Amino acid sequence: MEIINRKAKHDFELLDFFTCGIVLVGTEIKSIREGKVSFTDTYCYFQDNQLLIKNLHISEYEFGSYNNHDPRRDKILLLNKNELRKIREKISENGLTIIPTKLFINEKGWAKVDIAIAKGKKNFDKREDIKDRDNDRELKKVMKEYTKQ
Repeated sequence: MEIINRKAKHDFELLDFFTCGIVLVGTEIKSIREGKVSFTDTYCYFQDNQLLIKNLHISEYEFGSYNNHDPRRDKILLLNKNELRKIREKISENGLTIIPTKLFINEKGWAKVDIAIAKGKKNFDKREDIKDRDNDRELKKVMKEYTKQ
């Protein structure tokens, strides 16, 4: 099970990646396994030497009764001290932020989050990326037709 933040590559230039665990409560893991997660406006921030993820919406579990969780609560990300120090140093530069790029369940059954240190793109950067993607697609199409002959 892999849930990808598709807007991350579109809105940000991804510079450095980290994989971290996530502290879950109640029925959150069951909702993640069902794929009921939304990355809309999600970002990470530091609070008291901990990295937290904000606005990660994990829907309430359908059969959760009174054990259900708050869908928008801030969740703690699990990293070691060296990784936290590296991230804090890198985002001290102006214009950098931490965004989640992917939520997945590893082979041991643990929920993991891939985060990236990112720099926001301007509108002209986004148009440039779209233009490059279209050019690559066109080039592949021409190469495919050329190899058939």
